[in-house]
Amino acid sequence: MQINIVMVEPEIPQNTGNVARTCAATGARLHLVGPMGFKIDDKKLKRAGLDYWQYLDITYYENIDEFFEKNKGDFYFFTTKARHTHSEVAYPDNCYLLFGKETKGLPEELLLKNPDTCVRIPMQGEIRSLNLSNAVAIATYEALRQWDYPALQNFGQLHNYKWEND
Repeated sequence: MQINIVMVEPEIPQNTGNVARTCAATGARLHLVGPMGFKIDDKKLKRAGLDYWQYLDITYYENIDEFFEKNKGDFYFFTTKARHTHSEVAYPDNCYLLFGKETKGLPEELLLKNPDTCVRIPMQGEIRSLNLSNAVAIATYEALRQWDYPALQNFGQLHNYKWEND
C-alpha cells in the first residue's frame, strides 16, 4: 500500500524537512508543489531531514496545475475549514493527502470544488491550526493505522531484555 504526501507551496524549510523525515520513516512518497518559500538546498531544510534525504521518494512540481496534470487518484484536502474529520475517512491505497502553505493553507477555490474530500484534524476552537509537520504526521499515521501499518516495523526491543511473550 502506498500513501502520497503533497505539500503545496510550503514556506518554512524546517517544516518541510520534518515532513521529509516522516515520509522517510513511513515509506510515503513526498510531492513538493511550488512555488516554495525556500530553495531545496536550504541548510535548515536539510538539517531537519538530513539523515533521511536518501530514503525519500520525492517529486517536485512548478505549481498546483502541473501536480494535478501528472497525478490522478483519490485526493484528500487537509484544512481547518472542513466538515469531516481526518479519522472519518477510509483512505484507499495510493491516496494523496494535500496540505497547504503555513500562512494560508490550501487555496479556497480548491476546497470549494472538493467539499466531500476536505478533512480536518480536530482541535480547540481558539487555536488557528496545528504546525504543518505535526498535521502531516497525524494524517499519515491515521492512514497507516487503518491499513495496519503495512511494511512498517511495529514492535521494539530493549537492549539486554527479552519481552516475556517472545
